Amino acid sequence: MEGIDLGNAFAQSLSGLGVPADVARALWLPLPMIVILLTVTVGVIAAVWGERKWSGMMQQRMGPTIIGLGGSIQGAADGVKLLVKEDIIPVKADPWLFTLGPAIVIIPVFFSYLVIPFGQGLVLSDITIGIFFIIAVASISPIGALMAGYASNNKYALLGGLRAAAQSISYEIPLALSVLAIVMMSSSLSTVDIVEQQETLGLFSFFSWNIWRQPIGFVIFLISALAETERAPFDLPEAESELVAGHHTEYTGMKFALFYLSEYANLILASLIASVLFLGGWSFIVPLEPLAALFGIEASNPIFQVVNALVGISVTILKATFFVFLAILARWTLPRVRIDQLLDLGWKFLLPVSLFNLLLTAALVLLSNTLKTTLPLYLPLIIFVGLVFVAMSLQKRPAAKPTAARA
Repeated sequence: MEGIDLGNAFAQSLSGLGVPADVARALWLPLPMIVILLTVTVGVIAAVWGERKWSGMMQQRMGPTIIGLGGSIQGAADGVKLLVKEDIIPVKADPWLFTLGPAIVIIPVFFSYLVIPFGQGLVLSDITIGIFFIIAVASISPIGALMAGYASNNKYALLGGLRAAAQSISYEIPLALSVLAIVMMSSSLSTVDIVEQQETLGLFSFFSWNIWRQPIGFVIFLISALAETERAPFDLPEAESELVAGHHTEYTGMKFALFYLSEYANLILASLIASVLFLGGWSFIVPLEPLAALFGIEASNPIFQVVNALVGISVTILKATFFVFLAILARWTLPRVRIDQLLDLGWKFLLPVSLFNLLLTAALVLLSNTLKTTLPLYLPLIIFVGLVFVAMSLQKRPAAKPTAARA
């Protein structure tokens, strides 16, 4: 089914009102970023509220309850509070770099949302190198963190910036290799093509989701994404017990709000990417198009297209919410690791495993193309289940305490 081309649909709508085509296309250019800015801001407010509520439940307390229905607009109130606070620049800080740091951190995050599909054709920019674009743009943000730490003229901020850069470099490579395995199976760098490749089994497309074909890559991606977003237990760049607040120790007001916004925007972005790469993106457990065909409903039906788009958006958001919940769960269940443990995990474990997974995927794709069947692509699932079973079998159990002798 052909998706909805948002740009052409917008231009045609204005042309129908008598607006020249060139003017209509020019008006469309700034709209994607405006839509992203508003959507991500609302998403961050919802994520902050959800995290505080879920955290409260885990700690047997209420969480936000005052502002809005059930504290639902607490995040917006916090944003307004930060907006009206005084913007302080330390006396010995570099004012230009100090101001530029937060912008360099957050701008790449917003650009990455351009290539995230929320439904069939519901993507602001379906470029053929979407995955490469996300990885390339994401590598810019650590420069802003390092710049902010250096410009603050504060030892804690500088150490936080250095940690952020080292952590990002250490986990970008395993993350990119896990994504590259997906690209090899999909034969495309387009995020839309990757989702459509996971719909090849019709009513049984649930079993063609990449999580079944790439379980090892999925685990690597989850761990690397947590480290890239600097979430617990990998929140070392801003470890309160060691570095006060890391690279944004000296920041106040709206500049601090930009760092705060970028953290949650990154978390939501990573969750959306995970849902697109491994959980079929907008695909429901049973795809609507073949299901509608069973009842004689054509895919070109306008009502069906609207329903399909709404379901796609809802499913994508629900899948992303699942990954956000996993990140919150990790925050309250796993202790913070040391910096040497963090780097050892990235370089000595995840990197070799991701290379093995990539080579295995290449061999299985070649075998699959030779045999004209996708069954070899499910071999990593068997290997992963076997490794989990072996690990559970080798797990040491505490020895039973001897029963005290009766007098």
